[in-house]
Amino acid sequence: MNHSGSVCDPRAAFGIVKDRNGIDQIVLRNPRGASVRVSLQGGQVLGWRTEQGEELLFTSSKAIFKPPHPVRGGIPICFPQFGNRGSLEQHGFARKKIWVFDENPPPLHRQDSNGKTFVDLLLKPSEDDLKIWPHSFEFRLRVSLAADGNLMLLSRIRNINCKPFSFSIAYHTYFSISDISEVRVEGLETLDYLDNLRQKERFTEQGNALTFESEVDRVYLSSSDVIAIFDHERKRTFMIRKEGLPDVVVWNPWDKKSKTMVDFGDEEYKQMLCVDGAAVEKPITLKPGEEWTGRLELSVVPSC
Repeated sequence: MNHSGSVCDPRAAFGIVKDRNGIDQIVLRNPRGASVRVSLQGGQVLGWRTEQGEELLFTSSKAIFKPPHPVRGGIPICFPQFGNRGSLEQHGFARKKIWVFDENPPPLHRQDSNGKTFVDLLLKPSEDDLKIWPHSFEFRLRVSLAADGNLMLLSRIRNINCKPFSFSIAYHTYFSISDISEVRVEGLETLDYLDNLRQKERFTEQGNALTFESEVDRVYLSSSDVIAIFDHERKRTFMIRKEGLPDVVVWNPWDKKSKTMVDFGDEEYKQMLCVDGAAVEKPITLKPGEEWTGRLELSVVPSC
């Protein structure tokens, strides 16, 4: 792949723009006019728009666009950890690093590229990274936009160490919603979850759907591969399909915590909901030379 990325449909568009810090952002467009914007900072998806131009991801009005500070919104990639373990920072370092274009991506299944506009990115550890997490890896990320407007993130993480290592990962997806009181999440019924507001105590979901009236910070365990977010006011449903990501993180800071975050507006909790495909409870272990693959596909459909 050359430095401009890959375009599989001649009517589709691929462009590169620079942000205010001079960092490249890739803009993918499909023939119908839907678009995705990806930053080399963090390999982070910062925008996902419908063919009508409606933004589907939330970004805070107070987000700090100054490296190495991660951007509050879009889809930060939390790797090699999600949560508080050991000396690593809570959500890992991948979201703070500058990724590069992957000039030699490995071959993928035809379904991963056919009819899609995509870009391949690569992250390798720096010397500083190896001091805090002494494991050599190659993290390959493909971000693609399909003809129907679906967004897909495909990750391949390879151990190029001479010893095994373990990691956790989450695609910390900030969905844009009408109002937190107007949405419900389905697909989590009867699942066990760890409640981060109660010292990671384990509970079982009792409701048929998850609705929101206070702060939520949970890791649902061993979920199905399809989760739905229904937004009644906007009459649309986000569908989250995932592979290799057994857990689902659900987070909304509500009013008190919102006021403590410098890069988040006091009332913005009403317009966002994080629902993440993740592997958190049981870290993934790779032997030397082994590779893990995880896939997240997001779509939006009309609903009543």
